[in-house]
Amino acid sequence: MLLSVLSFFLGILSLQQCASLPSAWSLFLALILAIITLFFKWKKVAYYLLGFIWAGVFSSYFLSQALAPELQGKELLVEGDIVGLPDYSDRRTRFDFKVTSTTVPLPKKIRLSWYYPQQRIMAGQSWQFFVKLKAPNGTLNPGGFDYEKWLFSRKIGATGYIRKANQAQLLGAQTPWGSVSVLRQRLLDLIALHGVSDRSLALIKAVTLGDRSGLTMLQWQVLAQSGTAHLMAISGLHIGLVAGMIYWVVFQCWLHFSYRRYSAPQVAAVSSFLAAYFYAALAGFAVPTQRALIMVGVLMLTILLRRHVKTLDVLAIALLIVLVVDPLTVLSVGLYLSFLAVFLILYVLSARLGKEQKLLSSLKLHIVIGLGLLPVLVLFFQQGSLISPVANFIAIPVVSFLVVPSALIAVVFLPIFPSISSILLSFVDIVLQYLWQLLEFFVALPAATIILAQPDIWQLILAMVGVFLVIAPRGIPVRYLGAIFILPLFLVSEEKLEQGDVNFTLLDVGQGLSVVVQTAEHSLVFDVGARFSDSFDMGRNVVLPFLHTQQITELDTLIVSHADNDHIGGAESLLQAMPVKRVLSSVPEELSAHHAVACYSGQYWQWDGVDFRIVSPLKQGLKGENDNSCVLRVDSQQGSFLLTGDIEISAESALVNSGKDIQVDVLVAPHHGSKTSSSSEFLEQVNPRVILIPAGSPNRFGFPHNKVIDRYNSFNFDYFVTGDSGALSVEFNDDQVEVTRYRDVYQRYWHKK
Repeated sequence: MLLSVLSFFLGILSLQQCASLPSAWSLFLALILAIITLFFKWKKVAYYLLGFIWAGVFSSYFLSQALAPELQGKELLVEGDIVGLPDYSDRRTRFDFKVTSTTVPLPKKIRLSWYYPQQRIMAGQSWQFFVKLKAPNGTLNPGGFDYEKWLFSRKIGATGYIRKANQAQLLGAQTPWGSVSVLRQRLLDLIALHGVSDRSLALIKAVTLGDRSGLTMLQWQVLAQSGTAHLMAISGLHIGLVAGMIYWVVFQCWLHFSYRRYSAPQVAAVSSFLAAYFYAALAGFAVPTQRALIMVGVLMLTILLRRHVKTLDVLAIALLIVLVVDPLTVLSVGLYLSFLAVFLILYVLSARLGKEQKLLSSLKLHIVIGLGLLPVLVLFFQQGSLISPVANFIAIPVVSFLVVPSALIAVVFLPIFPSISSILLSFVDIVLQYLWQLLEFFVALPAATIILAQPDIWQLILAMVGVFLVIAPRGIPVRYLGAIFILPLFLVSEEKLEQGDVNFTLLDVGQGLSVVVQTAEHSLVFDVGARFSDSFDMGRNVVLPFLHTQQITELDTLIVSHADNDHIGGAESLLQAMPVKRVLSSVPEELSAHHAVACYSGQYWQWDGVDFRIVSPLKQGLKGENDNSCVLRVDSQQGSFLLTGDIEISAESALVNSGKDIQVDVLVAPHHGSKTSSSSEFLEQVNPRVILIPAGSPNRFGFPHNKVIDRYNSFNFDYFVTGDSGALSVEFNDDQVEVTRYRDVYQRYWHKK
């Protein structure tokens, strides 16, 4: 059965690789072919086709509800309900909104931001307000977070923000007993009143109520590098733990009752599922908890019906239900990690002879899971944690048997026995503080995390075959050859550059700037994009993942052109996550903790036959922060680049009149293409063959400005905008400048066209 379900899964997965959805006629022909293959008993092929068809129909239905292009940017009056928990920050509240009434057709679910709301926005509230909407839009970079995919997988058809806030009307609110989201909100507020330390408070909210919004960037970094991030949310492990504990308790208690109409296993199975359902509800039925709940439900149903079902069949049925209910779940990394982890556990524990010490067996299991998940983690994140088995060996029992039960009991008692909850939460606080110190120690160890190149599919398959050979029972022939199959995963590396060559990538960081320049042995980052909150900035979410795809573990130089948020915002995250030998900036005082040095005209260095020159600002400086941006010229054997930060006409004139050679092949547009930059005399002097414009699309500034685009066209310059193209990489071939748009390389049907 497992192979049949995997065929269905592969059909769904194949559909997700399409740049555009198949037509209705194509899906109909595929259905005819599936019926024919079933007739000839080619069942695996038929299941594959059925998976492809189901995913196509499901996705087509959702995309048919997309925001109409003519409604983008228009002011619309909507009514609806806040679903899930709002995400709070200093300047805005963001929430998912289920539209119940509108004058024009809109997607059923949208995601809204309310800047500086005058009252607290809470789950379960019903509102009427004016909004401006746009189609799902996000940055797109190698290794980076695909926001458009995330919105699509959550069935969110548009994003936007509140207009005319003074005219917003609160229409009503649900009670805690009428809505799970309202109950979760109420419990979160109560937890915050019990004097728990901020760090532990965020962790407690995560493991009890599935709210991870309070986790800071540093906490996420420690959890990711120690391989314990799965413990700090209501995951399959926690659902299984609660279900197992309730099953055992009810089973033992029922044996002492004389009423035996229903057997102890049946009563325990029902009680176990209800407990798992309640715990999943506390997490708002997040996708990982849904998967775990389905697995628990299938297992408990077999016990209730007194049917013997193979363990792998239980896993297969659970996977099939998940895929039928929501085929878009294949877009979630969690699907692969959760089901693969369960499969690895079953593979290791099933049909093994002999006895091992419990401590040794537990450590072995964690090592096996860590090794088994490594190829998948490298595929998706280009990194793996070598200390994960040891960290999990300690953290899992602590979290599972001390933190989760105590915190859950505290949450249940919050409305009725707050004093008991306070004692329990204080205990959990102490335990988490000690555990966190241990995790920080592990993460600080040398080579705790490894960075590897993204493997090809054949390397991934070979590595997984190797994993299953290595962890196979003793006596299996050629078992140790599995280690050889795993080796390509570690030996794969990015193709090395020759002396004098350069890799140049303008990253898509929305309305901001970040450039990565690589030579044969060195790497440089110029600006790091914006910071939006404690848990999200472009340094952590775009620049760092891209560097991982390039196997860059240390930067030679970071240049921060000036202090605007869209250039400096992500710097702190990058500096904390990766060693940087030198930091240059026009505002070194902003980065004094990292020994930043002022940039000025005349600074020069050479790496691997590639020349780097700071051509602005002059030592005496100019008026205005933008005009004092660091300007970097890069000259390689094939071509040259000019990175201009946010300089405007004054600095451009100073460069033109300075007598410096500023003619280059590729120009990064000054100030994102604003009308106060890209003067005709500057463009004439630079005379680039290609202009790269770092600007979000759309953005509230209207960059690049129409007048600037007209000016580029008047010079017959080719230009590309990151917001339309995704990350832009430049190569020189036969005296031609070739610009690769990442949206062309990685185009999927849910991406904007």
